[in-house]
Amino acid sequence: MYTKQALREIGLDGSELSDAQRKALDEQGYFLVEGVYSKAECREMADEFDRLTAIERDQGGHEVHVEPGAPRVSNIFNKTAVYDRCLECKPLLAAAAHLLGEFKIHGANLRDPLKGQGHQDLHCDVPKYFPDDWWVANGILLFDDMTLENGPTRLVPGSHLRPPINIPYVNIGDWTPIPLTPEQQALVPQDFAKPYPGEIHVTAPAGSVAILNSSIWHAGTTNRSGARRRVLHLTYTRRDLPQQLVQRDYLTQGLYERLSPAHRFLMDVEPDAAMAAPRKSAQREGAKGWWN
Repeated sequence: MYTKQALREIGLDGSELSDAQRKALDEQGYFLVEGVYSKAECREMADEFDRLTAIERDQGGHEVHVEPGAPRVSNIFNKTAVYDRCLECKPLLAAAAHLLGEFKIHGANLRDPLKGQGHQDLHCDVPKYFPDDWWVANGILLFDDMTLENGPTRLVPGSHLRPPINIPYVNIGDWTPIPLTPEQQALVPQDFAKPYPGEIHVTAPAGSVAILNSSIWHAGTTNRSGARRRVLHLTYTRRDLPQQLVQRDYLTQGLYERLSPAHRFLMDVEPDAAMAAPRKSAQREGAKGWWN
């Protein structure tokens, strides 16, 4: 299977992005789609977040990143079926196809900044080797309204076309930055925590999806009101790049059996020869696992 085939099987025909959305993604680095999920769907997904965080408490997100002041949950598809619908978020899948070509899931992390918490330094998620070297597409799926008071995402339109800044160490890999020109250096903020000239705050009702090129300069902001701001960060990456969470390492029988062949391909959980050999060996030795 290949990506276009998988997307056709899911129901995408290549017409999901409008010309305006494609232009915004190319030139501004993001676009917003409202009404992707109903109020009932948002309520169900938000309630499931609360259930999972009550179980995991301060260890929530431990598979990827624990963030004090902003409860998280990672590895969500193996823990519940409630978010399976998000694997068919058509505007996000279409944007990933446009940016990345052949792609697979990268990560899926729930996040809810608490009152007085959630502020992040301005950053981009991934490096790049040349101006249009795109690594990751990020969808922010809103289960609650995102307002100016409850910690909206801030971003700098068009900054995906600039050199990357302040990349999380875990995402750098073997990348070595290219020295900046004086003009480029002048654009880099002296203080990543402070507001940046021209930045915007993303506000939208629950059920919306904000779609970002992960090379855009962006950050979370402080939740001043304390109103809930539960979101899912669902990311896709090129198939030649590593996943944030290696899905095969956490795969449960329940998830595997729920997924169609197309979804298994996009999640990159089909066993390859290297995986199959030890499983067959374990079976011969009497070991039991769900794959036997």
